[in-house]
Amino acid sequence: MPTQTKRRITAEDLYRIQQISGPEISPDGKHVVYSLSRVDSKTEKKYANLWIVPTDGGRERQFTYGDQTDTQPHWSPDGQEISFLSNRGDSSQPQIHLIPFLGGEARSLTSLKGKFGTIEWSPDGRHLLCEFQKKDTDTIERDEDGDKGRLGIVYRHITRVNYKTDGVGFLPDERWHIWTVNARNGRATQTTDSEVFDEREPRWTPDGESIVFKSNRSDDPDFNPDTIDLWAVPAEGGDLQRITSNISRKSSVSVSPDGKWVSYVGKDKRSDWWQNENLFVAPFGGDAEPRNLTGEFDIEVSNAGMSDLGGADTVPPRWSADSQTLYFQVSRHGDVTLNSLRLNGGKLKTIIDEPGVVGTWSLDSAGTRVAYFHGDFTDIGQVWAQDIDNGRPRKLTRANQNLLKSVELGEIEEVWFEGAAGNDLQGWILKPPDFDPSNKYPSILEIHGGPSGQYGNMFMHEFYYLAAHDYVVYFSNPRGGSGYGEEHAKAIWNAAGTADYADVMAWADFVENQPYIDADRMGVTGGSYGGFLVNWIIGHTDRFKATVSLRSIINRFSNYGTSDMNWIREEPFGDEPPWVNPDNYLSQSPLKAIGNVKTPTLVIHSENDMRCPIEQGEQVFVALKRLGVDTEFIRFPEESHGLSRDGRTDRRVARLGHILRWFDRYL
Repeated sequence: MPTQTKRRITAEDLYRIQQISGPEISPDGKHVVYSLSRVDSKTEKKYANLWIVPTDGGRERQFTYGDQTDTQPHWSPDGQEISFLSNRGDSSQPQIHLIPFLGGEARSLTSLKGKFGTIEWSPDGRHLLCEFQKKDTDTIERDEDGDKGRLGIVYRHITRVNYKTDGVGFLPDERWHIWTVNARNGRATQTTDSEVFDEREPRWTPDGESIVFKSNRSDDPDFNPDTIDLWAVPAEGGDLQRITSNISRKSSVSVSPDGKWVSYVGKDKRSDWWQNENLFVAPFGGDAEPRNLTGEFDIEVSNAGMSDLGGADTVPPRWSADSQTLYFQVSRHGDVTLNSLRLNGGKLKTIIDEPGVVGTWSLDSAGTRVAYFHGDFTDIGQVWAQDIDNGRPRKLTRANQNLLKSVELGEIEEVWFEGAAGNDLQGWILKPPDFDPSNKYPSILEIHGGPSGQYGNMFMHEFYYLAAHDYVVYFSNPRGGSGYGEEHAKAIWNAAGTADYADVMAWADFVENQPYIDADRMGVTGGSYGGFLVNWIIGHTDRFKATVSLRSIINRFSNYGTSDMNWIREEPFGDEPPWVNPDNYLSQSPLKAIGNVKTPTLVIHSENDMRCPIEQGEQVFVALKRLGVDTEFIRFPEESHGLSRDGRTDRRVARLGHILRWFDRYL
């Protein structure tokens, strides 16, 4: 048979890509349930259904059907039922549903009005534990009154500084609290209540008698983000028991099977952003300080990977059945691995170290088999399984197989090069399909956001799209990011635009010296903190012939008060607010050097971006217009900071088209 001619990837392939999320292994280790999402190109709606695949081989099969969104599947302890969230029946209000594993119709279990967070079965399978945030009363009234609903909100009354979150919008007055739901009759009971405090990440104790959770119960949680502690409450409600009392942010809570220990991921004492996320354990009784199990290894205990197609999920550490070993993700040098460490310390052991990124993962009840999401440069992501002890990885799913077989992506070369301080830095060079080393190619430097996080072995549709149009695309992890130790991350503390800028320029120097690079046709783009560096670059050098500034920052002073989070991030500026030391904020803002810009710059921003608000993009555009620099401004209505990852697909396609159009004009 003749060989099928492969095509190049397109922006419209975003409509064809299906994404796997939330894989969870059954208690007996024989099956994995997961959610598979798709986009309806006619309606621009996103749907997801549940699928099942055996861990020992065999084809995956669709488990739920219909144009709705079925997510967050969880097995009951006996493996006979699966709980999941679904908006079937009411597209605007997901509810908990149950479906028998051996067949039968799904039934709605809850009828609550609000938002669900984490969900977990009780050890005896009789209840479901969830974090839930009720809708405000006036919101419910507006939903139920047609006239009020059509008129919309009259005004917003803001009393707390943490009143909005990117991707969510304006926050309700109601707080997150712990609820339990009877798995038979759906009766929902609120276990905790407060008008001031949130209770998050609830976990059952093994006997089902108590619930462990994290909560910031300081005098002002909004301005004291480092005072999160772990607590316990009786499952039926009652007085709280404090488990920890040390100052640090905490997340990814987990309880040992013997009930003696609580683990969490966090930082030592005050949470400087450059510190590694480490694994801690604390005695359930609260009679000793938490122990940092991973501090000596200088590793990042999280999934710090970046992709525009999902998969960068961090899962709470899991315990072995004997409560003596913890399993957890580690981000290092562009990969995310699954590792283990004994409770009493010892050697760090790698369980899954295949090149790529381990996303959502889970253990069977015996702790002998793991199922996990895994993606890399050439695969958007699949469900895999392997036995913990000397197991061989087995790919269980084939999502997007036909699409990936039909496209030519281009080759990626990993490079270690010398950074500005003589340090070893890691980068990657993506070459166009049908690459000819004797040709001279235009190039695009991509800079990641954060600055915490890392580029690496994950599928980036945007990169392949640009390479498909004969650009060399190159990306790296300059100082300031995660995955290379604390000294690497700390290098830009109270010094944004110094070591990070120098390392990015060293990377551009390295690539420019490659014989296939046209030095007169180099461009640069980046989003969020990457957009900050793009704005910084064009104020300090004219080496790039065109730039695209995405969801960027130009003015750290104004961003302090308009972002959904920068008012709690004073530590990168010497622990001072901008009115105390305005010069420090200005000196770390691209605005200070904007008068030097000559580079043609396209500004792209989302109008509902609450992380780097639209006013930042407006400042870039107006300044460049005033300077007479060739510039345009693309604004995406309704979209958040995450447009490139989870925005409406037609807008994601348009975004890519504008980026390509700009670079084609100048390169």
